Amino acid sequence: MSQQPLFTPFTIGSLKLPQRIVMAPMTRNRAGPEQVPTPLMAEYYAQRASAGLIITEATQASLQGYGYPNTPGIHTDAQVEGWRRVTDAVHARGGRIYVQMWHVGRISHPVMQPGGALPVAPSAIAAEGTLFTTEGPKAFVTPRALELAEIPGIVREFAEGARRAKEAGFDGVEVHGANGYLLDQFLRDGSNHRTDAYGGTVEKRARLLLEVTEAVAGVLGADRVGVRLSPTNPFNSMSDSDPEKTFGYAAGELSRLGLAFLHVMAPVADPRTPTLLPLIRERFRGPLMTNGGHTLQSANAVISDGLADLVAFGVPFLANPDLPERLRQGAPLNTPDKATFYGGDARGYTDYPALTA
Repeated sequence: MSQQPLFTPFTIGSLKLPQRIVMAPMTRNRAGPEQVPTPLMAEYYAQRASAGLIITEATQASLQGYGYPNTPGIHTDAQVEGWRRVTDAVHARGGRIYVQMWHVGRISHPVMQPGGALPVAPSAIAAEGTLFTTEGPKAFVTPRALELAEIPGIVREFAEGARRAKEAGFDGVEVHGANGYLLDQFLRDGSNHRTDAYGGTVEKRARLLLEVTEAVAGVLGADRVGVRLSPTNPFNSMSDSDPEKTFGYAAGELSRLGLAFLHVMAPVADPRTPTLLPLIRERFRGPLMTNGGHTLQSANAVISDGLADLVAFGVPFLANPDLPERLRQGAPLNTPDKATFYGGDARGYTDYPALTA
C-alpha cells in the first residue's frame, strides 16, 4: 500500500469512493420549521462533496425520535423534498451521501414530544444533566420504558425512514447506534435493565439494533447500509459493564448482514482503543470505518496497520469544506468557530473559505 493510503480509492457495496476520507455526521441544528432541510443545508453539504463519502447529521425517523431543536427529520413529504435538494446538490458536484437516521430515546423532553408525552427508552432511567430544548435548557426527565408491543413500531419507523431516504436520493443510510441514543440505550447494560426479550443478556440487548438494521437493509439492500457504534463514549450518561463482550458480539452479528460498513467511534486518545478496535476489526469482516480525533498521520497509520479501511473526520470537515485537498497538500486548516457549531445562519456554516478562495 502507498505511504498515503488515505488517498487511495475504496468501494463500499456498489459505491466507489475516490479516497477514504469520510465526513462524519455532525449535528448543526439548522433545519427549518417542521424539521425540513433548507437550501442553506444543501449549500453546506455541496461545499463538502469532495469527501469520499458524506454522512449527514443525525435525522429523526419519527416525531417521537426528536430531541434537539432544528434537527432534520425524514418522516414527512416536505422533509423528503428538502433532502432531495441536498442530495441533488451533492451529486451535481460528484459527491456521495448517506443519511444518518436516529431515534434519541430518553435524550428528549416532553416539550419536544407530541402531546407533551414522556420520551421513551428501554428502561425508566433518566440521563444526568440538562438538554437544550425549544423552551431553553431543561433537566432530563425519567423516560417511559417502551412496552414490548411498541418495539416493532420502532423498527417499522426506521424501515419507513429508509424508504423515504431512497426517495430523497441518498446513496445509503447509516443507522445511528451510538452516543447514548435509543439503539445504544438498548445495547448497553447501564441504560437497559429490561428482563424481557430485549434486555438482560448481550444477545437480547443487541436485538433491537439488529432488527432495525435488518429492516433498513430489507428496504435498501445491505450494501447500502452502515451502522455507527461508540463502545466507550460516556456521553448522555452511558456505560457498559463489559464493552469488549457487548460490542464484540454486536460487531460479529452485524458482520453476518453484509453491510456497506461499520463505523466505530474509537478515539485516538482513549486508552481502551488499542484493545477494542482490533477486537471489532476481527469480529466485523466487512469495511470498517473509524473516527475520533485523527490527524493525517494517525489516519494513514490506522489504515496501514489494517485496523480500518476508512477514517471519518468531524470538526476539521466542519471548518474546511475542501478538507481532502488540504490534507493532500499539507495546507493549513481553518480554525473552527465553536460559537457557531449549533444553530444560527450561514456564519460558521457555509462561510469557511476554501483554498481556491
